[in-house]
Amino acid sequence: MAEREDDDNASQALVFRLHVNAPRIVREVLLERGWEEFDEETQSETEWNLYWRTSAFQTSDHDNIKPWQRLNHHPKTAQMTKKDCLARHLKRMKGVYGSSYFEFSPVVFILPNDYTKFLADYTKERHEKRSSYWICKPTDMSRGRGIFIFQDLKDLAYDSTVIVQKYITNPLLISGYKFDLRIYVCVTSFCPLTIYIYQEGLVRFATEKFNLSSLDNIFAHLTNTSINKYSTSYSADKERVGSGCKWTFGQFRSYLRNIEADDALLWQRIYNIVTMTLLSIAPSIPQYPNCFELFGFDILIDDTLKPWLLEVNYSPALSVDCPNDVTVKKSLINDIIDLLNYKSTDMQRNQSRKASSLSNILRSSKQETSHIYDIITQSSNEYEIGHLIQHGNLKENFDHLESPISTYCQHCELHKNSEETLGHKGFNGISCNCNITENTLLGLNEDIIGREVISSGKAPMSPRKTLTSILREKMNMPKRLGASKLPLVLRTSRAKTGGNNVVWTSHRSAINYHQFPLYYISDSTQMPPAHVGAFLLIFPFNQPSLLASKNGADVKIIIQEMLKIMQKMSTNIRVA
Repeated sequence: MAEREDDDNASQALVFRLHVNAPRIVREVLLERGWEEFDEETQSETEWNLYWRTSAFQTSDHDNIKPWQRLNHHPKTAQMTKKDCLARHLKRMKGVYGSSYFEFSPVVFILPNDYTKFLADYTKERHEKRSSYWICKPTDMSRGRGIFIFQDLKDLAYDSTVIVQKYITNPLLISGYKFDLRIYVCVTSFCPLTIYIYQEGLVRFATEKFNLSSLDNIFAHLTNTSINKYSTSYSADKERVGSGCKWTFGQFRSYLRNIEADDALLWQRIYNIVTMTLLSIAPSIPQYPNCFELFGFDILIDDTLKPWLLEVNYSPALSVDCPNDVTVKKSLINDIIDLLNYKSTDMQRNQSRKASSLSNILRSSKQETSHIYDIITQSSNEYEIGHLIQHGNLKENFDHLESPISTYCQHCELHKNSEETLGHKGFNGISCNCNITENTLLGLNEDIIGREVISSGKAPMSPRKTLTSILREKMNMPKRLGASKLPLVLRTSRAKTGGNNVVWTSHRSAINYHQFPLYYISDSTQMPPAHVGAFLLIFPFNQPSLLASKNGADVKIIIQEMLKIMQKMSTNIRVA
């Protein structure tokens, strides 16, 4: 009885697991929402719903994910957040699709490899008497460390791999202060690509007025909070900016309206930057379910209202340094949890113990088969049923029954002794005349399809009451499993004799957990929700872009659709 009570208690709340360096605000928000923190001493390794860490997960963490679990990183996304890797990805995209679509990134060189190219460009501009400025950034450092600005080549010094970018000398200033935007982007899937942008964010100011005559003044040129909080001007009430160094997007939008700037066109350009940047890495991201990724995009706006991509941050800082941090980041975490689409069944993490007992029944006594049938028909937990199929060899346990076993195709339900045997070969070689397709059978192991359990001494059941049909109904299988490499694959092949038989072959000997309903923000054949909390869907943005993002992104079509939107917006502006 005590064990039953423990099981019930285990399913009362969602459980979060945090890595050692996980942000404190994540714990606070989850506890406020009624979640419980994972205790590795008293709970099993699978008894959690969300695992949050600042660094990447191991491949085994992704391979062993359970349907009720989420990880806060996709594999291999850090490749985009290293400054040199991002530069290479964007350079490749420029070469393939044209530089005009990727002019949102300043000219960049990766040193020492590109030193000769950089020197040629630097020399050309000096000969043309153009006053160029450059910014040097170490590729493997964050929070503004190691960054410096120079105009003369003699001031360039580095002892590791760095990028050198053309410095934007005409930033949009607010009362003389430089700023950039920290934009939070959440990717729930890379195939099809699904991007949400948070409509609230942070405007990060330099704490001293912008001045090209003092390139060494980091408080005038860098906007990183980790740097500016040490400025003597940090707490001062700066003109229009106020104290500290952060605004919310709400304050920024109000400022844009006051100066009569077209913020609709500006934000659309920012959405395009985010989308094109993520398209550059989407094909190289392995497809695993139940992952999401929060990125921090740093965008600088120049005095023509053109946005520029500065960098993309992996595990963007969620520390709380000021009231605006609290306002933005607490709501951000809350809306991320809503975006993860947890269901009541995700609380039932103790199902693995129950399912193990069902599997043990299968193995222990073949005379209890009718009892297994009763358990399955009474169960409401699809995870228990999935586990039962995965770990119990149903064919082996049901083959011993002396009672007649009826085999049929579940689509036209013709029995073995039917005279109507035209058409394809159904399960177990039984012929029928229905029009079967590959997708209708995806998700069930052929070893268990078509088996009907009939208990000894009882009348045969109708086809709709077979074990197979009940399992299928209980599991509520999705029509499509997304682009994951993990699910069982059933393929169609034609017989060498030239017949029309459909042969179903399994690439795996047992059903994998990943066949059962996992987390997707929406059906992959439909547009995802347009809004989740303050998250706004920016990709796919229409039906053509949704279709173009499947099975590898068709970037040309996506660019064409983006241009249509931009042209329409520009036309509306001219008319107004």
